[in-house]
Amino acid sequence: MGQLWKGRFKKELAKETNDFNSSISFDCRMFEEDIKGSIAHATMLGATGIIEKSEAEKITAELSDILDDIKSGKLKIDMEAEDIHTFIEGELTSRLGQTGKRLHTARSRNDQVALDIRMTLKKEIAEIKEKLKALVGVLCSKAEEHTETIMPGYTHLQRAQPITFGHHLMAYAAMLLRDIDRLDDTAERMNMLPLGSGALAGTTYPLDRQMTAELLGFNGVTQNSLDGVSDRDFCIELASALSLIMVHLSRFSEEIIMWCSWEFKFVELDDAFSTGSSIMPQKKNPDIAELVRGKSGRVFGDLTTLLTVMKGIPLAYNKDMQEDKEAIFDAVDTVKMCLNAFTPMIETMTVLKDNMRAAAAKGFINATDCADYLVGKGLPFRDAYKATGELVALCIDKGLTLETLPLKEYKAVCDLFDGGIYDAISLEKCTFDRKVEGGPSPESVKKQISIARSKINN
Repeated sequence: MGQLWKGRFKKELAKETNDFNSSISFDCRMFEEDIKGSIAHATMLGATGIIEKSEAEKITAELSDILDDIKSGKLKIDMEAEDIHTFIEGELTSRLGQTGKRLHTARSRNDQVALDIRMTLKKEIAEIKEKLKALVGVLCSKAEEHTETIMPGYTHLQRAQPITFGHHLMAYAAMLLRDIDRLDDTAERMNMLPLGSGALAGTTYPLDRQMTAELLGFNGVTQNSLDGVSDRDFCIELASALSLIMVHLSRFSEEIIMWCSWEFKFVELDDAFSTGSSIMPQKKNPDIAELVRGKSGRVFGDLTTLLTVMKGIPLAYNKDMQEDKEAIFDAVDTVKMCLNAFTPMIETMTVLKDNMRAAAAKGFINATDCADYLVGKGLPFRDAYKATGELVALCIDKGLTLETLPLKEYKAVCDLFDGGIYDAISLEKCTFDRKVEGGPSPESVKKQISIARSKINN
C-alpha cells in the first residue's frame, strides 16, 4: 500500500524523502497496540452506526487474524512501509477490499499514533514496575540477612557513623519504591484516550469516545482535541521517571564498584556477573555496575531529546514529534536491560562482613556516641562535641582509638567520663541503640523491610 496521503501529490516520493520520513523501523514494535486500537475503533464505529455493524465485525475479525499472523511469524512486517499504521491498514485492505478502507473513518494518523504510544508505554511501565519490585525484593532479602552486619556509614566519602549493611541496602529500596510511585503517577496521567481528536479538530461523526476508552482500558478521554494529538508530556514524564531510576542505579553501581576494590573489599561479585582483563590475569572487574553507571547518560540524553523536540512546537501535530518514539523507546529499553542485569548481580554477590566490621572500627565513627555519653551526664552538646574532638586529636597523636584510649586520658579532658564510656562507644551499642524509626538498629531495619515488602506485594 502506498502513502495514505498521496492523492494530493502528482509526483512519486523521492527515495531519500521516503527513507527520511519513514518510521516503520521503530514504530513497528507498536503493531499489537495499533491493531487493538483499531479493533476498538471499528467496534465503536459499528455500534454507533457510523459504518454497518456487519462491516465492523468483518474488520475486527480480520484485524484479529492479522495480529495472530504477525505474532506467529506467518505475516512479516514490511519494513518498506511508511509506518506501522500504513502497513496494517494496507494488509487489512488487501484482505477485505473496500470494507477494509472503512476502518479509517473518523480517525487520523495523528490521534491514532497518540493512542498507540500511550498504550505501548502503559504496557512498558507495567513491565518496568515488576522489574523494580523484583529488585526491591532482592534488597529486602539481602538486608534481612545483614540486619546486624556493621559497616561504616559515610558523608563526603569519609567514615562518619556506624550503620548496618541492611540499613544501607534499604536506603536504595526506599529510592526504588519512590520510582515505582512515580511510574504509577505517570501511568495515571497517561491513561486518557486521545482517539477521537482527529487530525486536530475532532470530527463531525457522532463518535462514542467513552465507549472506545472503556474497550481499551482508559480512565477517560482527553478534553481538548488540539492537546489530544500534540501532547507528549507523558513521554517526558516517563523519561524523567526513568532518568531517576538510572540515577539510583548509577549511585548504587558506584558503591558496588568501590566496594569490590581492594581498597574497600566489602563485597565480591559472583563470577557470572564479572569479567576479567585481557592482559592482567588477577583482575575481576565489575563491568555490569560500570555499564549501568555509563548507560545512565543515554537515558538522560533521551530525556533531553524529548524536552528539546517539544519546547518549540506550535499546536497541533508536527512531524518533529516522530522523534518521540526513538527517544522514549531507547530510555525504556535501556532501563529494562539494566534492571535485568543488575538484580541478579546484587542477589548473588558475597558480603564480606569481617572487612566491613574492620573498616567500621577505624576512623572514629563512634565519636558522636562519645559526645552523646557526656550529654547524658549533663554536659551541653556543644561542650561535649569540643571535648570529644580533643580526644580524637589525642588518639591520632598517640596512634590509638577511642576504644583503646586509657580512662585517665578521658578524665584529663573531662572529669565526667567513667568506665561506662567503653560500653557506650562499642560499635554494636552505637549501632543497635539507634532504634529511632528509620534508623540502623536491627529492629528498625526489619520494620523498613516489612513496609517495603508490603508495598511491592500489593
